[in-house]
Amino acid sequence: MDKNTLNGLLMMLAVFLIFMWLQPKHTDSDSNTESERTSQGAPVAALADSLSPTEHEWLVKNIVDNGVPETLSDSTRAYRLTQGPVNLTLAGDSIWGTVEVEGDKLAWGDITRGDIKKVGIDRQRKAIAAVKAMSESLGRYGKFSKFLGSSDSKVLLENDVLKLELSAKSGSITRAELKKYDTEYSSDETEKRKEKVVIFEGDRNRFNFQLPLPQPVETADLCFTPRQLNDSTVLMALDMGDGAYWGMEYTLPKGESYVVRLRIVQNAMADIVQSNARNLGIDWQQDLHRQEKGKMFEERNSGIYYKFAGGSVEHLSESKNDSEERQSKVRWIAFKNQFFSTVMIADRPFNTADFSSEVIKGQDYLKSMTAAAVVNDYDWNSGNPVNFHLFIGPNLYPLLSHLDKEVEAGEDLKMTKLIPLGWSLFRWINTGVIIPVFTFLGKFISNYGIIILLLTIFIKLVLFPLTYKSYKSQAKMRVLAPDIKAINDKYPGAENAMIRQQKTMALYSKAGASPMSGCLPMLLQMPILFAMFSFFPSCIELRGQSFLWAHDLSAPDAIISWSGNIPFITEYFGNHISLFCLLMTATNIIYTYINMQNQPSTMPGMKWMMYLMPLFFLVFFNNYAAGLSYYYFLSLLITIIQTYAFRYIIKEEDVRKAMAEASKKPRKKSGFMARLEEMQRQQQAMLREQQKQQQRGGKR
Repeated sequence: MDKNTLNGLLMMLAVFLIFMWLQPKHTDSDSNTESERTSQGAPVAALADSLSPTEHEWLVKNIVDNGVPETLSDSTRAYRLTQGPVNLTLAGDSIWGTVEVEGDKLAWGDITRGDIKKVGIDRQRKAIAAVKAMSESLGRYGKFSKFLGSSDSKVLLENDVLKLELSAKSGSITRAELKKYDTEYSSDETEKRKEKVVIFEGDRNRFNFQLPLPQPVETADLCFTPRQLNDSTVLMALDMGDGAYWGMEYTLPKGESYVVRLRIVQNAMADIVQSNARNLGIDWQQDLHRQEKGKMFEERNSGIYYKFAGGSVEHLSESKNDSEERQSKVRWIAFKNQFFSTVMIADRPFNTADFSSEVIKGQDYLKSMTAAAVVNDYDWNSGNPVNFHLFIGPNLYPLLSHLDKEVEAGEDLKMTKLIPLGWSLFRWINTGVIIPVFTFLGKFISNYGIIILLLTIFIKLVLFPLTYKSYKSQAKMRVLAPDIKAINDKYPGAENAMIRQQKTMALYSKAGASPMSGCLPMLLQMPILFAMFSFFPSCIELRGQSFLWAHDLSAPDAIISWSGNIPFITEYFGNHISLFCLLMTATNIIYTYINMQNQPSTMPGMKWMMYLMPLFFLVFFNNYAAGLSYYYFLSLLITIIQTYAFRYIIKEEDVRKAMAEASKKPRKKSGFMARLEEMQRQQQAMLREQQKQQQRGGKR
């Protein structure tokens, strides 16, 4: 090599060293060199993943929009973005930094070049996927993307009756426990267990707000910072910086309150979001957990209820899958089962609401329920744009009836409609008579078996005049039975049917008896019987209350249980035998036998039918509450006692004498008897006319 060549090489080396010395020097924290820098046109190895031009543009935009501005040592303007495993810096068209994969920080330049020897093909693809996911979340969540993550912590709110667990992951209530109520439910009926009632827990209850932004942000995806404001209030906050925040403030009053106040609070958010959207979305989904041993009735009384603002309470089908879309304003939405409910009450009504309920086939859960609602006119400039109240508690009539005052609703919320007390007439009997008497007795007596006994006696005393009149009418019919038989024997055959009716009605009229006089008192008692049928399965006061062998009057009092699924039997009868139901059935058979003796005549087929009815009730009531079977058992037992007492008091000889005396007196026909005789005359006239026409036709 000659001297000129050597000088030329030395000059080139000096120029290269001077050029390198003049390049901008970055701090140690960047941990990058010029070899890590890359631009959009960097080559990518075959098989390695890469960003498309559009994805690269979105990455640059997201770093600028969401990164932290900083100035490099050479006065170059740069933006640093740290999001999860991604730590990238943008200056001009160049991006450098690292992406953490499997605990190792990979240089962005090596990743984009597809340097397989340094990073490996799997880790290179994972790094590109992490950057794509970060860029996508930034594009969707914008300023809120920094709150994305999987870290979680729990915060407790508790008073004397309610224990709540709030999750930092979604800012919502993820567990609700009722401290004064226990459950003995188990999918295996032979297992004995007792735990506190948990209304919902974990991912079986998902509550989410959709923030009104151009691209709606779901709070269920964000990680909040819990702030304990006092011993009864927790703020789940998203700290946006410089004093700006958005949050959900939960307040659970001390004492025995089942109502949680939920306030949406914010500060200086309008400048950050710069959104004209005004609709706050609410998504609520819950799988309704079983709490009772008797699935049939619990499933029948579980569903979605809602109330129109200033209007009525409606509900979805409780027996099948159902859905509804409501464009009218809705005041509250409830997910309820037999004895407990979770209700969301809006201070400002929901403008629209969609509901869906799907039956879950299985043991532990009843239904999957979903509500999607919208509140309009959300104001980003307001410090407290929206408020709600959450009721998480028992379906206790006195408690629900006083909720209007606790939440200051300004209208009748009609929350007692969550308790199924029957149709209008039956509900009126329950709310106007049965519940007040039951509540009054409960203030002085702690044993609910004794309360049911006293309530049954009270009802029987109220119905006594009707029962007495009914039995007296039956006594008259028994006295007239021989005379009626004589009429039937004297005028046999279908051709004498009208004559038999006339003679029979004349006998009734003369004796002062009426076949309807015994039926009407019984018909008047039916509303009370149906009201009690609705009351006992809905009476949460009986839940967990023991009496004699029954340790829970709201559940079947099983004396024999078995596991497994027996076709038809398990579905309709259950995997147990209830003792109170057996006693009710036996008493019903005895009452049927006594009642059949009081009847003047009974068709043979009808007699067997009457004896089959108690057996039908055995199958029907075996899955029902022990309190209901106990009430019917007491009612039938008292009726039998009354029957024998009436037999002793009302002598047939005295009835016969009274009827004989009544027959001597001129008796004005009742309106019913007059109408009945008029109908008979018309029918007889029509029959004679038909016979004449048949005779004329025969002569031809």
